[in-house]
Amino acid sequence: MKKLVVLTGAGISAESGIKTFRDADGLWEGHDVMEVATPQGFERNPALVLDFYNQRRRQLLEVHPNQAHLSLAKLEDQYTVHIITQNVDDLHERAGSSNVIHLHGELLKARGASDPNSIVDWKKDINLGDLCTAGTQLRPHIVWFGEDVPMLAKAADITANADILIIIGTSMQVYPAASLVHYAPNNIPIYFIDPKPNIRETDFNNLTVIKNSATKGMELLAQKLLKNT
Repeated sequence: MKKLVVLTGAGISAESGIKTFRDADGLWEGHDVMEVATPQGFERNPALVLDFYNQRRRQLLEVHPNQAHLSLAKLEDQYTVHIITQNVDDLHERAGSSNVIHLHGELLKARGASDPNSIVDWKKDINLGDLCTAGTQLRPHIVWFGEDVPMLAKAADITANADILIIIGTSMQVYPAASLVHYAPNNIPIYFIDPKPNIRETDFNNLTVIKNSATKGMELLAQKLLKNT
């Protein structure tokens, strides 16, 4: 089967009701990003950071995958599908996708503050005093600003072997994730789904821009891809 690689961002989860964090004024739910998404912010005020992600986690448990997530899962009937997401939710997995890489971590996991490998599943609040097996405070398993992106090399390797590339729900302006498109082989079909696309079909070889929401655009593209196999 052909290898189909999908890069997804906040736009695909927004239609499920997941807030995209960043407001028009650049704040994340009223907080400066340096307060809630950096190791330094966690060191200064761990209670604030834990509460911020506890609220996000509670919201995630109340929402469901949307048609875009389901359409991507359906493509596994006829393609080998790899999803590389900037999202920290589990909506791709809940929709039925088998191969998902989370570049920025996972909201339903936790790890020790001093041990990035002590990862555990975690669906409840993380409180001060909740410790990992090594005895250090648990923190969200999220890649914060200034931290390495450990899954990036694997994601680049997967993209470099794609037969088809889909970009959905992301402006491809956030690095290092935005660099992945440059690993794709020359002249493979690239589909970019966005209601307000910031790239043109002349920007890449063999690029098709689908000016639609994630759900509608993915529905149209799935019909085309499943028809052509």
